[in-house]
Amino acid sequence: MYTISVSSLNEQIKTLLETSFTRILVEGELSRITFHNSGHIYFTLKDASSSIKAVMFRGNASKLRFQLKEGMKVVLDGAISLYKPRGEYQINCFSIEPSGQGALALAYEQLKEKLSLKGYFEASIKKQLPTFPARIALITSATGAALQDMLRVANTRYRALEIDVYDVLVQGTSAAWQISNSISMADKKDYDIIVIGRGGGSIEDLWAFNEEIVADAIFKAITPIISAVGHEIDWVISDFVADIRAATPSVAMQVCLPDTNELYQYLDSIAGQFDSVVSQKLFNRAKDLDHLRQLFSQNSIEKQLKQKTLEVLQFKEQFFQTISFKIQNFSREKESITSRFPHIIDSILNNKQNQLNNFNKMLESNNPKLKTKSGFAQISKNKKVIDISELDVNDSFELQSDDIYVTAKVIEKESL
Repeated sequence: MYTISVSSLNEQIKTLLETSFTRILVEGELSRITFHNSGHIYFTLKDASSSIKAVMFRGNASKLRFQLKEGMKVVLDGAISLYKPRGEYQINCFSIEPSGQGALALAYEQLKEKLSLKGYFEASIKKQLPTFPARIALITSATGAALQDMLRVANTRYRALEIDVYDVLVQGTSAAWQISNSISMADKKDYDIIVIGRGGGSIEDLWAFNEEIVADAIFKAITPIISAVGHEIDWVISDFVADIRAATPSVAMQVCLPDTNELYQYLDSIAGQFDSVVSQKLFNRAKDLDHLRQLFSQNSIEKQLKQKTLEVLQFKEQFFQTISFKIQNFSREKESITSRFPHIIDSILNNKQNQLNNFNKMLESNNPKLKTKSGFAQISKNKKVIDISELDVNDSFELQSDDIYVTAKVIEKESL
């Protein structure tokens, strides 16, 4: 027996394992998943009693259709390899499929759940289609039957329309990128509607419309978008994100375009209604005009002027009647005054003459010079004429007659 190095032993084991297990299918649960910056995926595959390490290198990992999750049960397609520096063997995975269902079906459900949580499917954000679109963009294959179906329906249904076709791949590895890029380009060109679609096919054929990049482009678009992919039974992610889902490309055109024949009937109906409304309005306006004529006739300037003229004449007549009445009354009062005036003047003059005579008599009676009666003299005190009864004992006073002035004093006062 000879001695070998650890490296030699690992090399022999590596050769033995890798030549013995060149292709294996292993089922188990995923555990300890690590997504490395390099793009490689490291994880452990286990069952109830055992576990084995596994790696999926970047090239194979980029082809995964679904997201690996802890505890997910999968089937690995790969080969056994040995990492010689540590002497650890592992499964080198070429592909991974969900156990019990296809990878695409799982990826579909995972993306649908993810986008639903992000609000991509909310009914409140769906945009309304215009009633009469003028420009629409069709994002589909220029060589596909779906385009011809859509153009046929458009030509039959509504010709007053500008249609631009964005030729894209509708299946294959680059289809999703072309579709999303065309959506972004068309959204910047003021189209009324964007239709994305293709004819029917398998889930693999329709997969481009299940890609997240397409869902993001639809969600971010300002223009209303119709998703028309496959047949009635086919549902893809773009159907949930778009503003309208059409069962087929032909149905999409029926949904977004008005029917010309129906428009003609509608226009006939509108024309009839218009004639009826206009006739009724003209009839009503004629009645209003007659009523206004009557009002104008009743309230016209000429009629108002005539009315005011009559009022002025009536006022003038009343004025003259009033003046005449005043003049008549004045004439009667004048005659009465004229007839009574001499008597009134005579009476007033007589009264005044009598008053004058009385004043003269009083003046004569109070003039000291005219008082020649013997034994009488005027009594005054402090140069003020007083009555004798106003004098008291010891008062000094003056006595005055026509020609004599005497100063005296009361010696004694006695009432008689």
